[in-house]
Amino acid sequence: MSRAQRSRGGRPATRRPPASVAPQTPERPAAPRQVRRTLLRTGLVVVLTAAAAAATALSALVRAFLDFGAGVLALVSLSAAVLWGLTATDRRVAYPDHRLVAQGVHRALGVAGLGFLGLHIWIKVAEGNTSAAAAAVPFTDLDQPVLIGLGTLAGYVFVIVAVTGVARSVFVSPGRARVWRALHMTAYLAWCAALLHGLKSGRVAASWANVAYIVCLAGVGVVLLSRLWLPRAAGTGGPAPRSEKPRSQPYTPPPPPSATATIPIPGREFPVPEPAPPRLPERGRQV
Repeated sequence: MSRAQRSRGGRPATRRPPASVAPQTPERPAAPRQVRRTLLRTGLVVVLTAAAAAATALSALVRAFLDFGAGVLALVSLSAAVLWGLTATDRRVAYPDHRLVAQGVHRALGVAGLGFLGLHIWIKVAEGNTSAAAAAVPFTDLDQPVLIGLGTLAGYVFVIVAVTGVARSVFVSPGRARVWRALHMTAYLAWCAALLHGLKSGRVAASWANVAYIVCLAGVGVVLLSRLWLPRAAGTGGPAPRSEKPRSQPYTPPPPPSATATIPIPGREFPVPEPAPPRLPERGRQV
């Protein structure tokens, strides 16, 4: 016996089989994976940079357009609102259903005009063309106090007219209705002040802006002259009623035929008298 067997109590030593080794899969090289990641990151950076540059250029173009066009759009929208407001109150040409449509268009254009007006004020203050104090307080601008002040006053009047238009239900009584009508009529003065502000303040207006101003002025003038000079229709003060079908009348039974009723016969000038109905025998008389 060997020494190893003696040290283990005389038992023969058994050899254990070698543990099975799992086959190792070959690892992919790390270089191509890093290259793909680098390319993806580079492409993402390029795309984001291009998008930021395009957004900056687009915002610059939009800002440049709004710097000049926001005021024009505000004036055109408010001028169209004045035109549709005149149409909504006209009783010479428009029918009631047409006036309801005109009121809806008038309100929508008024909201759009106020939105463009707020955008116009924000752009002018952000670009440094005027100060926030001059935009809030009339006739305080250092360069053009009168023209900028007219625009500020027109903006305030348009806001007041819009608020009173929304709160129309408050002015229901005859006295309040007169107040509401007087406040609403101030929109014409504000429109004239805004037109003068748009034509004379700032840089020289483009040709399309001048055409838009002239069209608005001509349209409002034509509608006002038509309201002053066209006569009212007789009756309700509106247009002539439409040709409608006659309404159905309640049924009335025909009268009973009389003893002298006549039967018309074609070809004869005078109708032949209808024979009287035979008389029934009276009670108590012998037949």
